[in-house]
Parts: sequence; C-alpha cells; structure tokens
Amino acid sequence: MNPRILIVEDQEDIASLISLNLKILNFEVDIIHDGQEGLSRGLQTPYDVIILDIMLPSLDGLSICKALREANIQTPLLMLTARQSETDRVTGLELGADDYLTKPFSVLELQARVKALLRRAAINTPAESTTQLIKIKDLTIDPLKRLVQFEQQELQLTTKEFDLLLFLAKAPGQVFSREHLLNEVWGYNHSGYEHTVNSHINRLRSKLEKDSANPEYVLTVWGVGYKLNDK
Repeated sequence: MNPRILIVEDQEDIASLISLNLKILNFEVDIIHDGQEGLSRGLQTPYDVIILDIMLPSLDGLSICKALREANIQTPLLMLTARQSETDRVTGLELGADDYLTKPFSVLELQARVKALLRRAAINTPAESTTQLIKIKDLTIDPLKRLVQFEQQELQLTTKEFDLLLFLAKAPGQVFSREHLLNEVWGYNHSGYEHTVNSHINRLRSKLEKDSANPEYVLTVWGVGYKLNDK
C-alpha cells in the first residue's frame, strides 16, 4: 500500500505544490486548508505522515501538534513555517513534532524529509522494536502500551519524553551525545537544537527523580552526553 500523507496548509498554491511532488513518489495525498478540520482528520484517519503549517485559520499548527500527541497519535509530523523564529521551531519539536521546514523550501528537500520520516516510522514499528517490559530498578517501561511506572506509580510523560526515556532504557549504561539523541529520538538531524534534548532531560528528571538536582536514573556524563543508570 502506498504511503498516505495529510497536508494541512491554508495556502492553496503551496499545498498543491507539496501534493504534486509527493504524488510523483506514488504517495496518496489529502489536503485540508483549515486547522480545526485538519485536527479532526488527523484524529480520525490513519496517516503515515502529517505535514502541518503553523499559521492556520481556526487552529494553529502548534496546537494541532499538541492535541495529536496528547491523544497519543504517533503519526510523524513535519511542521512548516514562514517564520524564522527559533522559538517556534524549538516549541514545535518539544510538543512532539518530528521535523521542521522553513518556507521557502526545496521540493527535493521536502521529499527527502518525508521519506526519512517514513523510514524512521518503519524502523519503530512494534514488530521490529522492543516489545517486552523493560525493568530498571524501580522503573518499568511498557513499550507497546507506552506506559511508564516508577515505584508502582504511573508517570505522565509527553510523547517525546517517553521516546527519549525508552531509547535510553534500551541500552542502559551506554552514553549518548545530545546530537545522537536528537537524531534518533526526533528522527532527523536538527543541527543547533541540542538544547531541545536538554529541556526534555530536565523534564524527565522532574517527573522521575526524587531529587532532580541529584539524579539517580538519568545521568549527565560531562562533555559527552546522557545515560540511563542501571546500577
């Protein structure tokens, strides 16, 4: 079956351009021009990738991204913006977006990023990823149900907080650089946005550690990166 893509973009010329260049790759494409309608479609219909503009009528792309992730919709999200603001890009990534493109963009780059998101999603399907419970001291992670328990209490994690913790838990004790975590967890090399990893680590610690200033689980290896302590 060909990949199915949802484009939520209010500018008809840009939406048509994106659609044309994805159909060249034999993708099936749906276009929505309204934010609220785009959210409804994303919640109700399974897609392989959703392309979201930030500036949309009725509901902006960041709010759509947040709502989809809160509903545990794990569809890869590619955000589009005409603004150069670093804050917008970082906010989108922290809300659960997987990648970003700033307008104007190359259609070849768009195609490459969509294909990269599809590859990443295929690698992370349950059949090929960790499915058994992961237990590290008082921490239990259920990859299939996407649940985390600490001292038998369920933790409320965002999509990316869970993805980050799961990635670290698959190789306890191994140190990963910020760049590596950004590439593996967010699915694309967002050079210059390593502080996104830092903020997620800090939030993980605030939810997981008894004393986030003196962590026992998510440890910093100075000058290298982070690891999940299994001792």
